[in-house]
Amino acid sequence: MTESTTPDWFRRSVATPYDESWIDVEGTDIHYLDWGERGRPGLVFVHGGAAHAQWWSFLAPMFIRRWHAVALDLSGHGDSGRRDRYDHQIWSKEVLAVADAAGFPGPPVVVGHSLGGLVTIELASTHGDRLAGAVIVDSPVREPDPESREGARGRAFRSPGTYPDEATALEHFRLIPAQPCDNEYIVDHVARGSLKQTDAGWTWKFDPRLFEHTLVALRDQLASVQCRVALFRGELSTVVQENTAAYMYDLMGRNAPFVSIPEAHHHLILDQPLAFVAALRTLLADWEHSIPARLPTK
Repeated sequence: MTESTTPDWFRRSVATPYDESWIDVEGTDIHYLDWGERGRPGLVFVHGGAAHAQWWSFLAPMFIRRWHAVALDLSGHGDSGRRDRYDHQIWSKEVLAVADAAGFPGPPVVVGHSLGGLVTIELASTHGDRLAGAVIVDSPVREPDPESREGARGRAFRSPGTYPDEATALEHFRLIPAQPCDNEYIVDHVARGSLKQTDAGWTWKFDPRLFEHTLVALRDQLASVQCRVALFRGELSTVVQENTAAYMYDLMGRNAPFVSIPEAHHHLILDQPLAFVAALRTLLADWEHSIPARLPTK
């Protein structure tokens, strides 16, 4: 990807300075990136399955005039450590631990994409009193998330390849589920952050055992969130289609905004990043200046 094909906004964002830290969460090192000034409201970004914190590195800086933003690698992902077993509960604890370590002045807003959205649902259901809000981004409830489905079928993640050099490895990077994305500079950026060099060659950072125990629907959790919540989807997504969106909206008691990003597929933060930023900024501005509706009694 040449400099001439990479837009200025992207170059500015990825050049924004950030701090890099690790914390221990129940015996595993959790890696996270930190942008912005302490004392501002907290914003936590949670990536999808087999992804990593760098999926947010070109988006998080667009919020730091108002927010203190962090993005973590869930265990088994990116530069965080691995566990013997993964589930949404332990990943939720990692999100809370990173939020605590960031030193936010109050409860943060958590934004999760795909698998990260399911983790956010779990968190909003069990620890909603510790959140100012939850934004669930193209994460289906009623069926497993797309990465878990592919992992369970053995099609995508169980046997990650090893390649002789970085360039060869990059040629094998694929979005799961497959979709078009014209922003090749973004795909290249997240692909490079997905790789590590070992004695055997270049391979992917994620643990191929990620999805052995994470095939859960989270219907009850979505129906019992304990904080403000919003649902985003890609208008062209094959993962959260209109019938799934309607089902989730009903589960929420029709008490949460559901935003469809135009011309976006499942990986909407890659294919329509600026539309996503505009939608999230608008939501956050509204939440800052409105009183949350009283949650219905269950």
